[in-house]
Amino acid sequence: MSAVSSNAAATPMTPQEALTRQRIKDTAKAFEANFLSTAISGMFEGVKPDAPFGGGEGEEAFRSFLNEAMAKQIVHRGGVGLAATVEREMLHLQGLAPVSHAVSALTNSNPTPSFQQSTYGRRP
Repeated sequence: MSAVSSNAAATPMTPQEALTRQRIKDTAKAFEANFLSTAISGMFEGVKPDAPFGGGEGEEAFRSFLNEAMAKQIVHRGGVGLAATVEREMLHLQGLAPVSHAVSALTNSNPTPSFQQSTYGRRP
């Protein structure tokens, strides 16, 4: 473990820093959900709905809500790793050290292992 990450884990956070970190995490997850919603929308552009129960103006009107809901569920279940990268960069821009991987895994409220919790694509 590097000196920066061990100091970040050993030094207690102020309430303001904890709030800033939570806002950054929420913003990164929202960004990933927005990105995935756009990607999902692109996947459905050429798909024709099945008759007699599919299609129509109603389906077209609510398709974006369905895409957004699917994207939020993907992020809720661990996402594709974009939120972790965005969060790390936002922390860096704010001058905050990322919380060590072990500490973040212990404090993660989602007990299901996810792609984000792996070390794939992480910077040293």
